[in-house]
Amino acid sequence: MNSSQATTVNPTTQKIRAGLKKRYAAERRFQFYGMAGISIAVIALLILFVSIGSKGYTAFVQTHVELEVFFDEQIIDPSGERKTDELSRADYAGVVKATLRARFPEVKNRRDKRQLYGLISTGAAFDLREMVMTDPSIIGTTQRVELIASDDVDMLIKGHIHRDTEESARPIKDKQIAWIEQLEEAGAVSTPFNERLFSRGDSREPELAGIWGAIVGSFYTMLVTLTLSFPLGVAAAIYLEEFAHKSKLAALIEVNINNLAAVPSIVFGLLGLAVFLNFFQMPRSAPLVGGVVLALMTFPTIIIAGRAALKSVPPSIREAAAGLGASRTQVVFHHVLPLAMPGILTGTIIGMARAVGETAPLLMIGMVAFIVDIPQGISDPASVLPVQVYLWADAPERAFVERTSATTMVLLGFLIAMNAAAVMLRKKFERRW
Repeated sequence: MNSSQATTVNPTTQKIRAGLKKRYAAERRFQFYGMAGISIAVIALLILFVSIGSKGYTAFVQTHVELEVFFDEQIIDPSGERKTDELSRADYAGVVKATLRARFPEVKNRRDKRQLYGLISTGAAFDLREMVMTDPSIIGTTQRVELIASDDVDMLIKGHIHRDTEESARPIKDKQIAWIEQLEEAGAVSTPFNERLFSRGDSREPELAGIWGAIVGSFYTMLVTLTLSFPLGVAAAIYLEEFAHKSKLAALIEVNINNLAAVPSIVFGLLGLAVFLNFFQMPRSAPLVGGVVLALMTFPTIIIAGRAALKSVPPSIREAAAGLGASRTQVVFHHVLPLAMPGILTGTIIGMARAVGETAPLLMIGMVAFIVDIPQGISDPASVLPVQVYLWADAPERAFVERTSATTMVLLGFLIAMNAAAVMLRKKFERRW
């Protein structure tokens, strides 16, 4: 065999090699596109978290001004009888103003006094009232108290308002900045952890606003949602997958369930408005109504996930149980359902995670109301975390921007925790057949 014959390659072999080369190239392109897609998604997620975190992390601290407060008996309790009603109605705002005048005695002008009083939040008066109601013995004494600063002072200390900006372009005046700098030099300005954010309800004043009311409202709403959607959704999945005969009615129900999973959430809000509020006259802006609406929205997800989990149980389990004399019901509830429960729980958690972040259906049933009090039950007026974000995002005050972002961070934390729980449940209880 000469050299020319040795180097000659069969045309079929050439075609195969060319095809392999194309397939390998296509595989590399597919891997590249996949990695590029994942990278873009991760980068977008990081940008989202950095954007929200950079705007919201300062909300977890709050500016306070430490002052010597004289609890003047002539203002708080002129009669000296220490009656609860009289102590409760006392002019604590006057005590705050007197404290500021004592700290800055050079301020005489009425206009300057108004600016001076603007350094401290109106909520400081309620804090002093709470101190007196807790311990009336402080009346007539001087106490060193950390008073909550106003939202403009808070924004200035945190750097959201720049001191070198022209006076006409910022809400805080030069004289106020000079007084703040005096307090800073005296070490009277501090930024401790903002416990008020996690212990109070909503407020018109951003420095007094908290998310505890929204957290409690979300808890009650999700409690109602889970109580209604989980047992009924699992029951529907069991019936459709294990007991329903293959008929046109069953096929129609299955199609409608799949369609409901794709219905926009605001449609469920319209349903709740028309049926639960207008027809059944259920309480408006209450977790009870919100939970029922979100339960209807969560039903399809739980049913679809439940059917998939039941279908994944091998037929040999059913056959073995039936072979030992178990009835159809015993086969399903004693053998199939326990094995399918991890998948059902995973689907339920994912459905609940979607529900906890919903806003549109809750807006339709009136949960957009301004609620100050912490709800004590499922029938009390309440807000929820997504609606709280919606309300604060529309507020004009600069301090609400950081609280909007901080609330979003808390909501994202809940969603991440719920999805992580779903992953852990699947990993812990998943069985491979």
